[in-house]
Amino acid sequence: MVNYDAQEDALYLGVKSGLEEEFVEVAPGVGVELDKQGNVIGIEILNASKILKPVMKP
Repeated sequence: MVNYDAQEDALYLGVKSGLEEEFVEVAPGVGVELDKQGNVIGIEILNASKILKPVMKP
């Protein structure tokens, strides 16, 4: 699952279903959601257009 909120410039990548137990910021504006077992269930990128600009095609 991929969701992009243009107003907030936030990108969410759902890796697998599950309940979020913990949220860890791994870099400025980039965080991962973890389930109870510590598995990644989602990735959130704030200021997505700025962070991803170097890897996006024109």
